Amino acid sequence: MNTETNDLSGLVALVTGATSGIGRASARVLARAGADVIIHGRDAARAAAVVAELEAAGAKASFIAGDLSSASEARRVAIEAGVVDILVNNAGQSIWGPTGDFDPADVDAMYSTNIRAPFIVSSVIAPAMAERGRGSIINVGSMAGAIGLQNGAAYGATKAALAAMTRSWAVEYADFGVRVNTVAPGPVYTKPGSRGLYDSLGGTTILKRAAEPDEIAQTILFLASPASSYLTGTTIAADGGRTAI
Repeated sequence: MNTETNDLSGLVALVTGATSGIGRASARVLARAGADVIIHGRDAARAAAVVAELEAAGAKASFIAGDLSSASEARRVAIEAGVVDILVNNAGQSIWGPTGDFDPADVDAMYSTNIRAPFIVSSVIAPAMAERGRGSIINVGSMAGAIGLQNGAAYGATKAALAAMTRSWAVEYADFGVRVNTVAPGPVYTKPGSRGLYDSLGGTTILKRAAEPDEIAQTILFLASPASSYLTGTTIAADGGRTAI
């Protein structure tokens, strides 16, 4: 195995929530590294734009629509994807608010997309990876899963649970050549028109700035590639040093 390279030629990657933000950036860098990329999302128009972008760059790309908040839809998406060598569980929801005023329906919504969806998708894809003796699963967490943030109790709990699943899956599938890791971003410029908010959040990090989506995607590429062959069950904090203080 060449552990000096990020070459993903001949591999298939499924990226959930890949029509914008970190998901779209991840699809782009994985395709650039040679992977055939399956774009998942709910918006067909935005997905078509991502597929067209990747194909214009010479990559092979396709789209699967689905609402992962539905357990049956999550399973269908995973089955329809077929053979997957790299799974990026990126799709999720972020809802913030004071605990006393928080709508229980929002807790359920985040549970269904941030925890249940990656569990179901991985429950289909990870065993298939194990049968083939190889695979890399990258879960997109958050610094909110490791530190207390104002009005972030419910959201942070879902990301802490995702990191816990990462550790358990790493143990479960290590003997079968499947690695499972989490990347936990800090503030990232993902929503157009909200740059001021992210600038403010970025100011709380050691690097004094928020990240661009491509910076997180580069960490995902590393975890997907042979270059990270000795990493499993870990969470990489791509947060500008925020969890170090």
